[in-house]
Amino acid sequence: MSTRNGTFICCECNYKSIKWIGCCPGCHAWDSFQEESPLPKGKKTSHSGNKSVHLVHLATVNSEPRERMCSGIDEWDRVLGGGIMPGSLLILTGDPGIGKSTLLLQICDKLAEHHIVHYFSTEESLQQVTLRAKRTTGMKSKLLFSDNADLETILEHGRTNKPDILIIDSIQNCFSQESKYVQGSINQLRDATFQLMRLAKEYEVAVLMSGHITKDGMIAGPKTLEHMVDGVFYLQGEDRWQTRILRSVKNRFGTINEIGFFEMRSSGLEEVRNINEHLIAEINHAPGSVLISFIEGSRPLLLELQALTIDSKFGIPQRVVSGVDQKQVVLIAAILEKYLHIRLSNQDIFFKVSGGFKIKDSSTDLGIALALLSSYFQQPLPQKSIALGEINLTGQIQPINQINILVREAEKFGIGQLLVAKNQKTEKTSCSVRHFNNVYELLGLFQE
Repeated sequence: MSTRNGTFICCECNYKSIKWIGCCPGCHAWDSFQEESPLPKGKKTSHSGNKSVHLVHLATVNSEPRERMCSGIDEWDRVLGGGIMPGSLLILTGDPGIGKSTLLLQICDKLAEHHIVHYFSTEESLQQVTLRAKRTTGMKSKLLFSDNADLETILEHGRTNKPDILIIDSIQNCFSQESKYVQGSINQLRDATFQLMRLAKEYEVAVLMSGHITKDGMIAGPKTLEHMVDGVFYLQGEDRWQTRILRSVKNRFGTINEIGFFEMRSSGLEEVRNINEHLIAEINHAPGSVLISFIEGSRPLLLELQALTIDSKFGIPQRVVSGVDQKQVVLIAAILEKYLHIRLSNQDIFFKVSGGFKIKDSSTDLGIALALLSSYFQQPLPQKSIALGEINLTGQIQPINQINILVREAEKFGIGQLLVAKNQKTEKTSCSVRHFNNVYELLGLFQE
């Protein structure tokens, strides 16, 4: 390794080193360094010659909104911000076998009804794609396929034919005869993505590619690809159901953290238009169970928080938390102990969010507190009630934003009582509203 003259780069975090290192100092990944050789002398950029730059006023640039390409699959179109923007470069990623190729095939089948879509399957043969198409789409559209994986050929095809949408499944399996980098390496991916980006911007061809992820759940070559593309979308699985969650983590043409739901069936992925029906159907009216609501992207979700407190049998009480930040649960437990004199510090606390979701929202504070108290006193909360509020360090319960959206969604599913802050303002609702000024008043729910 010491005889090499190139720079070594970590394929996980892009950390650079002048020599090969076994463990990356940046992300601590093992055996992740690959050589990034310097350009040959003949390929160095020359600064000689009379090259001019054409400058324009922004007022002369056509800024009229371009019409998005909608598939008609609402869950997909909403996550993308209303459809695929012409000339955009997007990447869909997820675990192996999660359904990326199936989703791409179904989306492209719908898009091909009104747009020119060319699909390059670089991983699977046309026979394999045909079998999937027969099972999922019936092969009735005008979608065109190729199993050519040569990047130069794909780029030339895009420049010549200029389809509305170009699909590459996947980017890691594209190879370049002109590239000096190893296929699938971080440098080859960066070079291929850059060339596809120029194709998308210069020829107004929307490029949608799938990408693999690492064992840590990030795109292979994560920082390189995420910074170069216009949108990054993760397809994730839910363990309990055959549900797939499509999440936007970067979108230059829409909001981030927008989510869409699909159900995996024998005929492919079917969109779940109202996921709250699935979520609320499994809620149990039992001690330690609390219903809360929060907004993910633009969608209100109804979820159940579950808490279990029990006297610790060990020297150090356990804190086992999933679905929310463990520090948030520990903080709420400390506030309750401070102001209500309840000894939660000598209790084992087990806490989870139903459905396998992960919540990062302070509006769940009141729900967490009520779940802990309900389990501690072994008394259930009022039926068909929902808790919405923040708790500050002084034990005061604070109002939350966008509560009217959450209330309207709760009313659709028969929620009859709102547990909110004293100064929380809500629009007229059919639900009864119970206000709380501080955590002392929460005890009244368990003394009735």
